[in-house]
Amino acid sequence: MKWIAGLIGLCLSISVFAFPVTITHQYGTLTIDKKPLKVVSVGQVDHDDILSFGVKPIAIRDWYGNQPYGVWPWAQSALGDAKPVLLDPRIIDYEAIAALKPDLIIGVSAAMDEKEYQKLNAIAPTLAGPTNYEKWTIPWDVRHLMIGEALGYSDLAQQQVATLKQKLQTIKTQHPEFEGKTAAVAFYYNKQPGAYASKDLRSQFLISLGFVIPAEIDQIAGDAFYASFSEERLDILNNDIVVWLGSEQAIESASTAIFRQRMPFYKNHKEYFTGDLVGGAFSFFSYLSIQYLIDEMVPELSKVTAP
Repeated sequence: MKWIAGLIGLCLSISVFAFPVTITHQYGTLTIDKKPLKVVSVGQVDHDDILSFGVKPIAIRDWYGNQPYGVWPWAQSALGDAKPVLLDPRIIDYEAIAALKPDLIIGVSAAMDEKEYQKLNAIAPTLAGPTNYEKWTIPWDVRHLMIGEALGYSDLAQQQVATLKQKLQTIKTQHPEFEGKTAAVAFYYNKQPGAYASKDLRSQFLISLGFVIPAEIDQIAGDAFYASFSEERLDILNNDIVVWLGSEQAIESASTAIFRQRMPFYKNHKEYFTGDLVGGAFSFFSYLSIQYLIDEMVPELSKVTAP
């Protein structure tokens, strides 16, 4: 991943920090007077953004995947030999965080409520998520810009966002076979299939490439970011492509397999299985993991959508 090394070099070359900074978030405002040196990440994916600026958090809230220090392959080069404390993914461990004496807590993707925010903010200045976004639907660029500003890298964050958006636009232009094709990002969870609504970040990635998420999925999802339905309604997934979050083996072994094998998308080989690693990048959907998706996922999508 040569782009990671170049990224770190670029971050190190920028030594001017714009402090103080004041950032508005869903529970008020945060003012940071000087460069934070001890940063704790309590958001599920915020550490990706933190690392992309060359900053190594002293603690990371592990999400899932059993990765070293909670950091997946697309960000491990940025972590280097740092060994952050791994925080419990199930709860916010206030005691463990307080013991670290951080000078900044970042929880943009933590989906914390106001009570949790107040407890964290009593330990150290805390950055919560932005206003006007539902939980789990904060766009990657909004998150990246917020975290970049908090760390003193506002200009770099804007540059990174602009560059990646242009790269996504270029990919879209290079793959006209994606334009207007219907797609469903599907999952099988708790013995029930489902698909992500267009507001979900995984669906947003496909939309950025030219795909269209069917309105029926959004209608079933309602205010949620996903739709669950019975196995008998797998016809909802009858689109130009079905992107399964998970491995082919896992989907094949699910109880829904007998219904799936009757579907046109199965018979016509219009399925793509992310597997665990690409699925992780898909779910993180960060500045770093999106670049991994471009390299690993886009070529496979092209194969499946080809006539």
